[in-house]
Amino acid sequence: MQNRWNDQDAALHTTDLALRVYTSRLLGQDTTLVLHGGGNTSVKVTETNLVGDEEEILYVKGSGWDLETIEEAGFAPVRMAHLLKLAQLERLTDPQMVNELKTNMTLASAPSPSVETILHAALPYKYVDHTHADAVVTITNSQNGLARIQEIYGEDMVIIPYVMPGFDLARLCAEHFAANATEKTIGMVLMNHGIFSFGETAKESYDRMIELVGRAEDYLKANEAWALPAPKAAATDKSLREEISKLRHEISAAAGFPLLLSCDMTSACLAFAQRDDVATLSQQGPATPDHVIRTKRLPLLGRDIEGYVAAYRSYFEENAAQAKDEKTMLDPAPRMVLDPELGLCSIGRRAKDTAIINDIYHHTQEIIQRATLLGGYQALPASDIFDVEYWDLEQAKLRKGGKPAQFSGEVALVTGAASGIGKACVETLLQRGAAVVGLDIDTNIEQLYQCPDFLGLICDVADETQITQALESAVRHFGGLDMLILNAGIFPGGCRIDELTTEQWRKVININLDSNLILMRECYPLLKLAPTSGRVVVIGSKNVPAPGPGAAAYSASKAALNQLARVAALEWGSDGIRINSLHPDAVFDTALWTDEVLQSRATHYNLTVKEYKHKNLMQVEVCSHDVANLAAEMCGSLFAKTTAAQVPVDGGNDRVI
Repeated sequence: MQNRWNDQDAALHTTDLALRVYTSRLLGQDTTLVLHGGGNTSVKVTETNLVGDEEEILYVKGSGWDLETIEEAGFAPVRMAHLLKLAQLERLTDPQMVNELKTNMTLASAPSPSVETILHAALPYKYVDHTHADAVVTITNSQNGLARIQEIYGEDMVIIPYVMPGFDLARLCAEHFAANATEKTIGMVLMNHGIFSFGETAKESYDRMIELVGRAEDYLKANEAWALPAPKAAATDKSLREEISKLRHEISAAAGFPLLLSCDMTSACLAFAQRDDVATLSQQGPATPDHVIRTKRLPLLGRDIEGYVAAYRSYFEENAAQAKDEKTMLDPAPRMVLDPELGLCSIGRRAKDTAIINDIYHHTQEIIQRATLLGGYQALPASDIFDVEYWDLEQAKLRKGGKPAQFSGEVALVTGAASGIGKACVETLLQRGAAVVGLDIDTNIEQLYQCPDFLGLICDVADETQITQALESAVRHFGGLDMLILNAGIFPGGCRIDELTTEQWRKVININLDSNLILMRECYPLLKLAPTSGRVVVIGSKNVPAPGPGAAAYSASKAALNQLARVAALEWGSDGIRINSLHPDAVFDTALWTDEVLQSRATHYNLTVKEYKHKNLMQVEVCSHDVANLAAEMCGSLFAKTTAAQVPVDGGNDRVI
């Protein structure tokens, strides 16, 4: 365990709450302690209210905040006097508890207090830290885990048997702690859940957490349960995109809505998925109740979706006899897949969800394997897992989750995505909830957007090998393809036919036509497996219906691409794939239209630049986002029954009309 405390950094934090933020972030920086919103911290302070009365206030981590990045605004201030009274009640339902916590905050704009707020209040220490430390969870989830924890910590720790988070856990801890704590007590272990440390200063509580978890790590090392078997070789170059797309299609069908699927084929994941005993190890349950909520009960082994769904329904029926119907049942689709060829596959509505699941199960794999080396992994019983998964507070969150974004769970691929219309398409699709893969020869594409829903890949679409490699990466990252925006192209300088060289002609045809044929051909099997049917939007040109002099190669390539799209509509309609074309003209916020070019064209027509930009029947300026918004609409429900359409985006052109 690395102690990250730094005296100089700590000196910058001069209040109790500021120090609470500082040490909370130190805990959050270590993923072996907390992951993605897990863990909890608090501090008790005395404040004077508006009428001059002094009140003891508990500042506890609020819902939705992550310890790694938490700020003072992330802590909910709750009146201690009321919390201590609540801790004495015989019974309090979780909805009642949430109401009591919210109505006894001193700041209405603060986030909702943690469900462990009463527990933090009941512990008689100024600072309280709570983590799901991997080493501690490993030992509590092993054979003879209780005896091992007692051996490691002795009188330094109060040990609490597993109880689901909420009021019952808070009450049990308050009673058990009061009866068993001594002067030596510096922490508390919740079996199958995590570890608490406390102190009168932020540093004392933090130092104790690091020291206590360090003891657990040392115990694992001393008992030869720390070093894991050497990982196997990583995945080969075999093409897996159709297999992955099919798996995603079947899982989405089981869920009833589209889902992303991210494959982690690192050697560590493959090594776990290929273990001879993986069927036994992986099917015993998650490491902590916190993980149940995020990852569901168990991973799917292999690709038998029907078998998994049947087993999940059976699990629901066995553990929910009180349920009158399946309206309360979460969708039965898995959220994780362990496959000897695909490694660890994480499944969710957004890329952020799949990333969280991936991180959690990476740690779970290590916990399971270390507990096995220690004598055997032993998770919570199925009934306890069910109680957490169908906890009324979690069900309430799902009901309040709101309507998902338009393209939530879907994947779009945009070519020529680093600038102009392509970049605008990326932005628009991201705003509508899609996961987006952007291809471009510009190396800036990789850093275009720093968000989990975007994957930027350097790709020369004139190179067939680069195209297939990009598609393989895209599918391994997001699971498949639902929407294809064919935007990449070049517009060479004006050149009459009698001056057009064969090399110039072939370059334009290769990029504007041939590359799109390859993309359409290679994407077809992926689009056919799209959970809600595939969609293609071709960014054409006004030059298709109204070519101009000096643009023979460009006009011919775009016209041929238009004809290719029409043939695809004829061939792919029976597969539910629709393909439509947009024909923009004079989109001036693209790289093509430099100030020099604009001035030159305006001068040619004896117009000012502003007049030239509005030189259409509606006298409006067409921008990249105008084209992008219509491209997104063509992928939406508005065009669900339209294919082979050609729509101008030009403000009205008399030659086209």
